[in-house]
Order: sequence, then C-alpha cells, then structure tokens
Amino acid sequence: MTEHGERPTPDRDRALRETHRETGEDGVRQDTPQGTSPGPAQGTPHDNGAQVSTGIDTVGFPEAAIPELVIISGMSGAGRSTAAKCLEDLGWFVVDNLPPALIPTMVDLGARSQGNVARIAVVVDVRGRRFFDNLRESLADLDARGVTRRIVFLESSDEALVRRFESVRRPHPLQGDGRIVDGIAAERELLRELRGDADLVIDTSSLNVHELRAKMDARFAGEEEPELRATVMSFGFKYGLPVDADLVADMRFLPNPHWVPELRPFTGLNEEVAGYVFNQPGAKEFLDRYAELLRLVAAGYRREGKRYVTIAIGCTGGKHRSVAMSEKLAARLAAEGVETVVVHRDMGRE
Repeated sequence: MTEHGERPTPDRDRALRETHRETGEDGVRQDTPQGTSPGPAQGTPHDNGAQVSTGIDTVGFPEAAIPELVIISGMSGAGRSTAAKCLEDLGWFVVDNLPPALIPTMVDLGARSQGNVARIAVVVDVRGRRFFDNLRESLADLDARGVTRRIVFLESSDEALVRRFESVRRPHPLQGDGRIVDGIAAERELLRELRGDADLVIDTSSLNVHELRAKMDARFAGEEEPELRATVMSFGFKYGLPVDADLVADMRFLPNPHWVPELRPFTGLNEEVAGYVFNQPGAKEFLDRYAELLRLVAAGYRREGKRYVTIAIGCTGGKHRSVAMSEKLAARLAAEGVETVVVHRDMGRE
C-alpha cells in the first residue's frame, strides 16, 4: 500500500523501481535511484543530509517522454506541503525540498521511466538556502530542453504567517536570532523575483487546508486544462487589495448604491442593484472597454504561457458596485471561451 492507502498499480511499481523514495528523520521526501549508494561519485549531499543521485547524464531528454513539471514554492507557512500532498493525491510524483540544481536531473529520471513518471512536482523553498541561487539557471536549462513547467507560488499575509508559526511554536527558517517577522521579511525579499515569474499565485491568508486543496484540485484535477483560466474577484478597498491579483479595476467612479436606502440592504447580485449600477453614466462603457482590454491581455498571457489570471474588481465595501461588475465581466469572459470563476471576497462582511 502507498502512504495514502491506495493499492499500487503495475505502472506505479515500475515507476518506483526507477526512483526509490526515501524519507529522512525530518519527514522530507527525497528521491534517489534504487541501488545507488551515497558517495562522491553518486550522490550530492544537501542541507537535510539526504542524498540525490547526480550520476545520470542529463545532456538531453527523450523528446516523447519529457514529463510535465510543476515547481511549488512560496512563503514558509503558506501551505506548500498541503499543495504538494494534493498533487501527490492526483497522481503526480512529488519531491519535497529538492535543491534547484537537481531539478533537471529529476526530470531526466522521469524521462527515462518510459512514461511511468509523466508528471513531476518539486517543492523548492528557502530550506535549500545555498542551492536557491541555482534555480534560475535550472529553469533556463529546462526551457532550452522543451520541458513544460509551471511555477505555483503560495502567498500569505505577515499576520497570518506569524499566527501560524506561533501556533506551532516553531521559528521561521530565516529568522536567526531575530523575530519571526524578520525571517518573513528576509524570505519575501529572497522570493520576490520568483513570485513575479509564477504562473499561479495563491493567497492562503484566509484559506483553511480544505479550501487550499479545493483550489489546487480545480486547477490540476482535469485531464485537459483550458488555454486560460480566470478568477474574477470582487473586493472592498477598505479591507485591502487582494495580494494575488494580476489586474485591479476601481469601481468607485460610479455612484454608490449604499446611499440609496431601498438598495442598501442588498448586494450586487440583486437585479435592482445591478440595474442601478449599469444605468449610471460610464458603467456600460467601462464594461465594454475593459472586456476589450482583457481580450488583448489574455492573448498576450497565452503567448507567454500564463494559464491563470486573477482580475480584481473593487469598490468601497465590496458589496454593490464591484459585485455587479464582476458578475457581468465574468459572463463576458465565459462567452469568449475563458473558463471563469467568480469570487466575492468581501460580500457579507458588513
């Protein structure tokens, strides 16, 4: 039986014979070729003492067998382990805390498994410390070899991260002799460039474990992914900007239904409220022109290989104008073939 209780299949047996899973005392999974023994010629030690073989030639991958690759990174405490376990449950071959310099080697092992390891996910984070600088070089190497790879970045607010570290009474891996917030600040700076390159950013500040798994399932469970997936999120500026937004639009140029007594109790999902919003000067024009702008942006995202986009539509409280506009905009995107999810982040908070 596997660690999740599922019965091994012949394909998985063959895959596991190719790459033997070891678990160290700290629970970190590393993958080494079965039958190799640690030593200068075969293994490269890293921070947690595990050995990962580098004795296989990675000059070129068999073109037809190149596995799909997802790199999971982000802030410590933001849910990387949960995201990795979700992909493992979906049938991905997961390697935790793999030094970035060894990612091409891991892909080469998958390519040599004759299709038995078709999807690989690796978790890369600051625990690798001195190895982390090698990530960009490894990514460039993979791009040159035609490997399909995506970066998933787990984000969270400082307040949420501090609360999580304090609840488990563990230090941040980068805080040293300082405070937790010092470690968080250092990690944000270290990961800043990687976050900018990410294909998918998930803010877990207000998510529980089940909600994070649902987000991962929604993006990776399907056998065939659409060209572009969009999340249209309404929000209230008084509650702060969504940190995972790619694009932000401000609806505060429209009159606020909050000041209309008969509309105040309702939300932008109500027909009367939506009608009030779209009868205001500029509302329909904004919808038409912003939808046109998004068509241009979406085409560029597709060319650049970006598969996920979060469009944030804000008003003062996230209850009326932003909700109504988000619903209309999402309907436009869906009609144009973009798989779209609508999220009303702050509706109901008042």
